[in-house]
Amino acid sequence: MQISHHISCEEFPCIDVKHECYIVPDVDLNPNEISIVMISEAAPENPDDYYYAGKDSLFQQTTIQAFNDAGADASSIQDILDMGVYLTTAVKCGKTGYGIKSGTIEECSKILEKELALLPNVKVFMLMGDVAIKAVNYIARRAGEGRVIPAGSTYKIRGQEYYFRGRWAFPSYLQAGPSFFIEKSKRRMIAEDIREALELACD
Repeated sequence: MQISHHISCEEFPCIDVKHECYIVPDVDLNPNEISIVMISEAAPENPDDYYYAGKDSLFQQTTIQAFNDAGADASSIQDILDMGVYLTTAVKCGKTGYGIKSGTIEECSKILEKELALLPNVKVFMLMGDVAIKAVNYIARRAGEGRVIPAGSTYKIRGQEYYFRGRWAFPSYLQAGPSFFIEKSKRRMIAEDIREALELACD
């Protein structure tokens, strides 16, 4: 199945993102084999940097390094998919600045909600950064479920148990993009989170 055949943004109502950078995953996968969803921030400004764009893409390079840091043997995105890990973004368009407005995250969370509904056997949601955390919180609130992840700095709320619709939810740090190589303390915590998520998915 290709996720891109089942979800899309039709009206592009958000004004603080680059619509020309719109991307949804078009990789072929068996949805029943996905046990972990890793949700990062937004689509890259250059589509060649997206997860499924090829071995030279920035998102692929930093994510592979994150899994290697965690002790998982990966040399390609396909290796990560073979572990049962699906990679996507909370916001499907590229950023225009450093941040993304809450209204845009909420709007795009409607697409993310449909995307997650296509994956029936997920055990762990990895929320890589504040945008992903906010998006999943919006999905939960629309259903009257309350916040999945509480407010607060990620380093303070990590290490506790959170659940999204009965599955584990991990608040973590952004692993996709150039900042990953700079912030070494966050790399260590990302590796810890990936390691634990892989262990939980195997239980």
